[in-house]
Amino acid sequence: MNRPEREAAARQIMQRTTPQVPPDLCADAARLGGRMLRRRTLARRLAWLLLWTAVLAFTIWAITVRPWVEPPSVTTPPLTGW
Repeated sequence: MNRPEREAAARQIMQRTTPQVPPDLCADAARLGGRMLRRRTLARRLAWLLLWTAVLAFTIWAITVRPWVEPPSVTTPPLTGW
């Protein structure tokens, strides 16, 4: 294609009518956007639930095991029979 043919093809493309938008495009986009929003909200709520469950499990474990208390010494045998 030489330059005049390219210009003519470009002019012909630009002079066409404007493209038509499908009539149900807005409704489809709103429906899909709503679904994405609900999924994102559900994922966020599940993440918070998982976080709070982990915090609660750690708190219960720490209260029952008490890892900050030094364990009793097991290097010397107990004195019995004195």
